[in-house]
Amino acid sequence: MSKKSSLTAPNFTPAGEEAAALKTPPRYDGPESSYQLAFTDNEFLLRPELRPVRMQLELLKPELVQQEQGIEHTIVIFGSARIPAPEDAREHLAQAKAAGHAQAVAQAEQRLAMSRYYDEARRFAAIVTERSRALATPIVVCTGGGPGIMEAGNRGAFEQGGKSLGLNIVLPHEQAPNPYITPELCFQFHYFALRKMHFLMRSVALVCFPGGFGTLDELFETMTLMQTGKCRRRPILLFGREFWTKLINFDWLVETGMISPEDVHLFRFVESAEEAWQILATDYGLEAETAEGQHAEDM
Repeated sequence: MSKKSSLTAPNFTPAGEEAAALKTPPRYDGPESSYQLAFTDNEFLLRPELRPVRMQLELLKPELVQQEQGIEHTIVIFGSARIPAPEDAREHLAQAKAAGHAQAVAQAEQRLAMSRYYDEARRFAAIVTERSRALATPIVVCTGGGPGIMEAGNRGAFEQGGKSLGLNIVLPHEQAPNPYITPELCFQFHYFALRKMHFLMRSVALVCFPGGFGTLDELFETMTLMQTGKCRRRPILLFGREFWTKLINFDWLVETGMISPEDVHLFRFVESAEEAWQILATDYGLEAETAEGQHAEDM
């Protein structure tokens, strides 16, 4: 080793090398032994007392990976895991009609009607990926990583050749990540709280499609953080005015004094992918930045 390289060599043996090289004496190789290195001992790491350490790891791992991947800004897409792609919805409807079950037909027809939001989410993610590509810092689509609207968001980015994140969560019923997430950016969480933090840490906007408890949870938590000044304000777009105003009587919340009149300006309703992008582009001046970038490239 040269004198110069010895000056820049690591001061300590890397933990991975040491763990790989460690030979356990036979006497201490049993399950009752405490000889194993603490950071390679899963039984130790999974003890209840180690919860603070595991929470720190769930915060740190996605953060470091996103830094390495150059992810600075995201647009988070929320929505139901139960909204199918239109082609799947049409197939389910045909099967229900063939079976002759009236209730199943009615449900399948409703699912087909809702499937338009899958197309809008897919198109919106494609627009974000394509239009922001020329920005100094591209905006990356981020979803919860599962099926339905989440799949549509990752799929739209994938079809444009862009990266996208999937923040999966361990659930009692298995949730497999959809196949359109960028593998390096496909994360798995145990703690909902840490997953929620990562949804917001880089987000420049929250786009909510129709959904159930999970979507409502994320929407209201974000609005509460903005309302109370715990996080900076960012655009919140709700796809489908009819759905949201039937689901939540915002006017009644104002009328009864449960929220302030200005709180209804924390969000805006949109109906199409193009409308959603235009709001974001106007709010952040994205079209002007894209034009400047393209002009600089042409010079």
